[in-house]
Amino acid sequence: MSIYFRPLVQHGQTRPAGAYTLAGQSLWFTHVEALGRDAAPQIMAASGIPSGALERLTGPRAPIAGLDMQAPHIMGILNATPDSFSDGGVHSSVEAARDAAARMVAHGATILDVGGESTRPGADFIPADQEIARTRPVIEAIRAQTDALISIDTRKASVAKAACAAGAGLVNDVSGFTFDPELAPFCAAKGTPVCVMHMQGDPATMQENPIYDNVLLDVYDFLETQIALLESLGLRRDLIIVDPGIGFGKTEDHNLTLLRNLSLFHGLGCPILLGVSRKGFIGTIGREPDKTARAPGSIAVALAGLSQGVQIIRVHDVAETAQALRLWAAVR
Repeated sequence: MSIYFRPLVQHGQTRPAGAYTLAGQSLWFTHVEALGRDAAPQIMAASGIPSGALERLTGPRAPIAGLDMQAPHIMGILNATPDSFSDGGVHSSVEAARDAAARMVAHGATILDVGGESTRPGADFIPADQEIARTRPVIEAIRAQTDALISIDTRKASVAKAACAAGAGLVNDVSGFTFDPELAPFCAAKGTPVCVMHMQGDPATMQENPIYDNVLLDVYDFLETQIALLESLGLRRDLIIVDPGIGFGKTEDHNLTLLRNLSLFHGLGCPILLGVSRKGFIGTIGREPDKTARAPGSIAVALAGLSQGVQIIRVHDVAETAQALRLWAAVR
């Protein structure tokens, strides 16, 4: 039976003897929660877990495209789409997208995630050539004005190829490299950093009736399997980011279970990306029907993620999030 180890993360300058550093950050842990599919959870001393598992939890994460993973990063969302769930049409022109990117970088974003296909619940598939027409000019315009890391949010190899040729340096696949069999080999051949996200189903149907045996461990196993696939193709683990896919084929209870236990995913040995910005469960729990007014709730969840050692937070409201992050860091 597989055993999974979730570090019980703490912070503070004074540490007890035997404390372990979490992923090379300022956070630390002395105990873990041992989890299994057929056993009750148990708390145990971190010193008692296998050396390989402990090394994955503690080892510093290598830089991704030059970005230091020992400090948190903000990924600004730049949807070049007419129908994204909270900002569709806002960046529909190249000029609007370019100017928005400049503002995000000025406010503290170190990564810009450009997408040309909406992945909101119920969204329809669009052809690759249309996705390229939306994203390539935007990436070219952004690259001409900033050295910030540009991510292409796509599940299609042809879109990723066009985006990388235009200046993108990270491929963020919401399907976790299950949609297009040519995408993973392309990234591996080029040595392009990637983000592997978990999604049950596809955007058109993912929220109809998502079911898991154990959402936390099912998502972990999926990510581990996809990391192994990428490694088998030649892409190094230190070029891989993981994303549990909050809101993608998951109920509110599924989302909350993942958010409460995010530190488990450090066991994969990769930086963790958390994308919760303006999502439906934030509107429900926060009692805010207006998607554009969900910055406070989005920031609250993002900071909770950072407290568990998440390295990248993907957001719409960059300036507000950056301000909150600066205060969070100062207090800690």
